[in-house]
Amino acid sequence: MKKLIGGAIAAFALSTSAALAADAVKLQLKWVTQAQFAGYYVAKDKGFYSDEDLDVTILPGGPDIAPTQVIAGGGADVMIDWMPSALAAREKGLPLVNIAQPYKHSGMMLTCWKDAGIEKPMDLVNRTLGVWFYGNEYPFLSWMAHLGIKTDGKGPDSVEVLKQGFNVDPLLQRQADCISTMTYNEYWQVIDAGVTPEELITFKYEDQGVATLEDGLYVMEEKLSDPAFEDKMVRFVRASMKGWKYAEENPDEAAEIVLDNDASGAQTEKHQKRMMREVAKLTADSNGTLDPADYERTVKTLLSGGSDPVITKEPEGAWTHVITDKALN
Repeated sequence: MKKLIGGAIAAFALSTSAALAADAVKLQLKWVTQAQFAGYYVAKDKGFYSDEDLDVTILPGGPDIAPTQVIAGGGADVMIDWMPSALAAREKGLPLVNIAQPYKHSGMMLTCWKDAGIEKPMDLVNRTLGVWFYGNEYPFLSWMAHLGIKTDGKGPDSVEVLKQGFNVDPLLQRQADCISTMTYNEYWQVIDAGVTPEELITFKYEDQGVATLEDGLYVMEEKLSDPAFEDKMVRFVRASMKGWKYAEENPDEAAEIVLDNDASGAQTEKHQKRMMREVAKLTADSNGTLDPADYERTVKTLLSGGSDPVITKEPEGAWTHVITDKALN
């Protein structure tokens, strides 16, 4: 009996010690809990982080949360952001570095009423277009500059730009002929409002050659000089990409895991399962390694964003393959 008790105590002490030894990682999301971030929730739920001796806390975002401010203040070890925002922050003095790129493709597009007579990009002239700002407008401005269309709303070769909130009301209320949407989110909000796909025409930014990278993983540059932190990020990226690949192969299960983690209760099963299937199309061609060609396209787009580009010069040191080389090879 004493041996049994002693063994149980030893096993408990060992398990407690192992739990305490797990390295803590705080991940700041770009937006609220939804299938856009399914890979991370799956990695946590399936024990992929635990397998790498990591204790990961996933911090939801929202309209009042700026990931760049959170990580700058030490509230997160790693964050998810779109590259325009991250590069703009870097140029302004916040040394962010992209360590992995789970999203290979862009989900951003312009969704328009077909009955407005819009069939091709040049038909956008003299229309009112809803555009997201806060760094998300630059692919649009670059696209218009490439087409030779002015965005000041003046003259025959111009468009009227409506600053769009993160909703689809301007289209549904006919305040705009087109609005900004994501393939996995706002587009389907329009459909759920009773509009049929046949009533709409969409222009994907990626098809127009002006897409920018979305949902990359970023850390503070100075932290990468710490071998312990680097090792922690190697394990984090490896487990996260395992989570993403599981989510791609099991979209309905992944959506359910996301719903289980939605403390707000705002998400619906139908929307999250649909979102997961669309998100899987954006991550499927990535193993997590940033493609330099995609990076160069993003920088070129940001530099050519009209008279007010999001960055004014070629960034230096804004990404690294050190983490993914060790995590995935």
